[in-house]
Amino acid sequence: MGWISLGLAIGAEVIATTALKASKGFTKPWPVVVVVVGYALSFWLLSRALRHVQLSVAYAVWSAVGTAAIAAVGIVYYDEPLTALKLLGLAAVIGGVVLLTVRTG
Repeated sequence: MGWISLGLAIGAEVIATTALKASKGFTKPWPVVVVVVGYALSFWLLSRALRHVQLSVAYAVWSAVGTAAIAAVGIVYYDEPLTALKLLGLAAVIGGVVLLTVRTG
């Protein structure tokens, strides 16, 4: 159940962050509602995930997968450039999560 909650928390965070861009600096009311509800739901689901998943692992996965997903949203929907440096940065973030989740002993 922890990993399901974590996955849903990531989804809510990605939706909220995408709505943050769409809110145009909090000037569009409906995207603002999605931002507030989305982040609140994301943190609540993350808190539920922490009952079953280690804090360091849960937060690392939440932030890394969210970062990668938002980068993809930016590239696909907002015509942000996909550069070698951006890919290297995402690989570093994901690599850091992998190192945090490796069990040593």
